[in-house]
Amino acid sequence: MDDGKLVELDITDVAHGGVFVSRLDGRVVFVADAIPGERVRARLTDTRKTSFWRAETVEVLTASPHRRPHVWAAADVAVAPEDRPGGAEFGHIALDHQRELKLAVLRDALQRIGKVDVDAGVEPALAVSDASGAVAAAESPDGTGWRTRVSLHVDDAGRIGPFAARSHRVIEVPDLPLATDAVARAAARVRGQAAGRVDLVQPADGRVRVLPRPDDADRRRLPAPEILTEQVAGREFRVDARGFWQVHRLAASSLTRVVTEQLRAADPELPVDPDAAHLDLYGGVGLFAATLAELGGPATRITSVESDPRATEHAGENLAEWVGARAETARVERFLAERVASASAHERERLARGVVLLDPPRAGAGRDVVAGIVALSPRTVVYVACDPVALARDLGTFRDAGYRVVGGVRGVDLFPHSHHLEVVAVLSR
Repeated sequence: MDDGKLVELDITDVAHGGVFVSRLDGRVVFVADAIPGERVRARLTDTRKTSFWRAETVEVLTASPHRRPHVWAAADVAVAPEDRPGGAEFGHIALDHQRELKLAVLRDALQRIGKVDVDAGVEPALAVSDASGAVAAAESPDGTGWRTRVSLHVDDAGRIGPFAARSHRVIEVPDLPLATDAVARAAARVRGQAAGRVDLVQPADGRVRVLPRPDDADRRRLPAPEILTEQVAGREFRVDARGFWQVHRLAASSLTRVVTEQLRAADPELPVDPDAAHLDLYGGVGLFAATLAELGGPATRITSVESDPRATEHAGENLAEWVGARAETARVERFLAERVASASAHERERLARGVVLLDPPRAGAGRDVVAGIVALSPRTVVYVACDPVALARDLGTFRDAGYRVVGGVRGVDLFPHSHHLEVVAVLSR
């Protein structure tokens, strides 16, 4: 069959990447904008491979009871597939069922790819309480209004908006329901930009920064980045306006709390040994290094490792209250190789009693980084992941090296209405 042909498909399962599984004459077809249990009319979009094809839903023939009007009308199945913006590929599914599907993907990855048999769960972002214990911030009931950072694209004709799903074509949209109200209002006012990108960033002070990133800009002549302040559990973190920070307004506090709870569950008496040496890999501006240092106390020895020198500079400032904390600019695999080669017996003994936390990019840590961590033989490893398949692969490598997951795997739904998921796992030697 050729691309563009319309076919009727029965959807049987969910797959990694925000698509759904069907079969056509025995061949697997991954379908966008469907739900398991549905029968849909779909247009084939990629029939190049012999092992599987891809398609996009154009009409729902038999709807799932979990189907809802899309939270982003511009991305609804009633819109032509080529005109649907990307970034909300689960927005047509009831929120609770989205999390069931994400859990199914996570469990499948752990069992099939990692060969790791552990308990797993998926929960919404955790609410934040004020000093009196009252809820100060929580996930919205419909899972919208959470993005504090949005990137819009500008094409050569001056159109501004997100890319169409699975494309680099700019789609002009009337609203951004996943963004906070302030970011959505600021985006609606953006006009007259050069081709490239426009980033909108809303830090803890609530004021949205609009940051043009034209394609033809001379990076050397860009103004010095504004330094923003983010707040987590009463602690302030300095970060460049264009630097990395978690997108969901509750993400940093949720992940900090989950890491803390998981470490305390793994060892209630001594979750972080203050006399040991600890590492925060892919450390950014020091969010998780501060989490470990809070657990260990004022004398905690922790090194944050990050390849971005600006982020490392901020990490040093953000961790200044701990005399044993330092931030190093390095690629993680090189840092680990150097540490394995040069650490003294005393340093190795401290590292062996310590915690190594890693929060790698979507591709995961990979075999070399896992091998470097294992060579240091830390007592505890905390893995914060944004991709279940990469996590499962790396957990399998840790398992083969003698580490086991303790306390189960906790998924936190920090990307409602998309297929993405943040996951925390604690491993013990």
